[in-house]
Amino acid sequence: MTITIERKDPNAILDIVKELRASGLVQGVHFDFAFNQSRWDEMIGEIPRFTTFTFYEEKYSTLFALKYLS
Repeated sequence: MTITIERKDPNAILDIVKELRASGLVQGVHFDFAFNQSRWDEMIGEIPRFTTFTFYEEKYSTLFALKYLS
């Protein structure tokens, strides 16, 4: 399952990743993430930065969503 967090700066994202690792999750086994910098599109305008977190077990994505999206 993939969860997207919009408009958080890289430092905030790295803090989330550190918390996930501290809770025992292993990057590449339990989750992965990809940070996408904001960019300009001639047709749309600014596309804000966003990060996608991919979880390989639904229980981890559910806990993540409850903690970071509420």
